[in-house]
Amino acid sequence: MNSHVYQDVTRKIVQSLERGVKPWVCPWNDEAPLILPANYVTRKPYQGTNVLVLWQHGRERGFSSRYWLTYLQAKTLNGHVRRSEKGVKVLIFKSREDEDGQTMTYSSSATVYNADQIDGVDFEGDAEEQTQCCSNGAAEILLRRSQAKIVLQGHHAFYRPSQDVIFLPERSRFERDCDYYATALHELVHWSGAQSRLDRPIRGKFGSAEYAYEELIAELGCAFLMADLGVTGDVQHESYLAHWLSCLKEDKTYLFKAVNQASKAHQFLMSFVS
Repeated sequence: MNSHVYQDVTRKIVQSLERGVKPWVCPWNDEAPLILPANYVTRKPYQGTNVLVLWQHGRERGFSSRYWLTYLQAKTLNGHVRRSEKGVKVLIFKSREDEDGQTMTYSSSATVYNADQIDGVDFEGDAEEQTQCCSNGAAEILLRRSQAKIVLQGHHAFYRPSQDVIFLPERSRFERDCDYYATALHELVHWSGAQSRLDRPIRGKFGSAEYAYEELIAELGCAFLMADLGVTGDVQHESYLAHWLSCLKEDKTYLFKAVNQASKAHQFLMSFVS
């Protein structure tokens, strides 16, 4: 377990939240969605905590590329990391079987650099791929294929576990279509936790510590979905910044447990459209 990496990530997230900035929300351009960071060589998107790490680092440094490479990967492509450039550590999880045939997961870390820090590699041909995104239509397809029961009524968005129903205001009550879809995806993450799906029961009443934790899972899961689907928009719901800050300072694993659950929800829901 790379505790120093976890502590560093938590520290940076806390600093952002104290400024009122959520690292999983794109603050400078609400017309362009965040894009899931990916390894340039494998083209595989990073997952879980690594997404937050790279979004955070990319924001701080003003990087424009979604792609990241290790020093050796850049060298293999006849490129080189510019002198004085600093990388960021990401977590690598691997599995192996022990002597009893049980699967064991262990982690290590690797330092990666953004494509903007590397010379000698032609990233220009990937510009379209980096900026290419889907539309609200992709979110509509996900909502439809999930077969989640959605009722349009009232003034508030929420998921009611006892009925297994998502309630959303009429679309006309949202300023933009993308806000409707962002809010719907947030509630769909709550929906994914039902016993018949991911079995992530929502404990506690609205406003409680338990409910705030579930809200963090939904926020993160929604951010991952929006980045994957290319959806922009603002989620219309209560924020729990103060509570999250308190928990993050007291429990260094709080964020990572939430990210793990959010990643499971993200992968589960994307299976409907993959």
